[in-house]
Amino acid sequence: MDQPLPPESNLTSDDGQPEVVREESRGLSKEQLSSLISAASLNLGSMISYSILGPFFPNELVYIGAKFMFVAGMFVSGGATVLFGMLDRAPDGPVFIAMCFLVRVVDAISFAASLTASSSLLAKAFPNNVATVMGSLEIFSGLGLVLGPPLGGFLYQTFGYEVPFIFLGCLVLLMVPFNMCILPNYDSAPSQHSFWKLVTLPKVGLISFVIISLSGGFGFLDPTLSLFVLNKFNLSAGYVGFVFLGLALSYTISSPLFGLLSDKIPYLRKWLLVSGNIITAVCYMLLGPVPVLHMESHLWLFILVLVVNGISAAMSIIPTFPELLSCAYENGFEEGLSTLGLVSGLFGAMWSLGAFIGPTLGGFLYEKIGFEWATAAQGLWALLTGLAMGLYYIVEHWQRRRCELQNTLQTEEEREERTSLLPHRI
Repeated sequence: MDQPLPPESNLTSDDGQPEVVREESRGLSKEQLSSLISAASLNLGSMISYSILGPFFPNELVYIGAKFMFVAGMFVSGGATVLFGMLDRAPDGPVFIAMCFLVRVVDAISFAASLTASSSLLAKAFPNNVATVMGSLEIFSGLGLVLGPPLGGFLYQTFGYEVPFIFLGCLVLLMVPFNMCILPNYDSAPSQHSFWKLVTLPKVGLISFVIISLSGGFGFLDPTLSLFVLNKFNLSAGYVGFVFLGLALSYTISSPLFGLLSDKIPYLRKWLLVSGNIITAVCYMLLGPVPVLHMESHLWLFILVLVVNGISAAMSIIPTFPELLSCAYENGFEEGLSTLGLVSGLFGAMWSLGAFIGPTLGGFLYEKIGFEWATAAQGLWALLTGLAMGLYYIVEHWQRRRCELQNTLQTEEEREERTSLLPHRI
């Protein structure tokens, strides 16, 4: 009779390689629960610090100035990055944890201030090309994500822990006087409308859910994608970064194109947003792929799906900011820096909320139901938000057609009344 396996035992596979068999735990141990709570508190605190500015901070743009907020945020963020490199000198234990948490919170607040001011300044400077500019800037965001890991790894291997943070922090600090010289000043009056009025608009609410869904998708892939690739395709850790490039580069390259389309053909924005969400949902279904499809997982298919996912994500994300802005203007918000600040703050808050929900919920689902079903759940989320936006746009289209028809009939009736009142010639 076969003997039962111990909780962890070394076996030999058919090709002679050792395998490790682990007994699946039925619940969380005390150590696992404590670790989970600690990590969740860090993510929650940093994301709250980033997103908390949305409701009220944009209004301060008109009082202290977008330029000052941008420069001050950069200065504090650079200083916080340098301090992060000094944390290895802090005492071990609770003091070290508290210092890490505090520095991360300060960095999040300063970064949120700079990002909100940056989006407002760009929208003010390029009122007719908002999507094109936003999409083009994603090139630099993508370059930062691509260049960051190898640069940080080189500095760490060569000089140790402190130098990567000190180098990058000082680089950000050097940009402060440069931006003080080149950034223009924009004057604006305080907004007559509140952040909450913007959020309660139905269209804005639906677009906010789209932003949360897309941000959550990226956040979900951060902790789970590398684990799946390592286990499924037996790749070394060095090659996992190249797999991520498929998603990052396709998003970076396609973002300016969809920004240009959104500005040149404004009517196309809504359908780019809807179709992008639906394609993104299909991509998540195929990443595993979901078991109900009965498909084999291959590395080439996995990378291809990531490339398409990057393109579809850009198709959905880039039109959201101009759509939020046009919706605000259609509902009586004045054109100016105050409204731009409200929209920028809303976008940043929703994006950070998704960035918190994605890895937290995704990591939980990955442990409970596996990568295949977890990605399917993420795809379902994107599908629901895409279909909800599509349904809203269809209803909006028919309501506008009805209003146009009623206005046309009313105009014809008024014309007939004026004609009837004119004296008739015999």
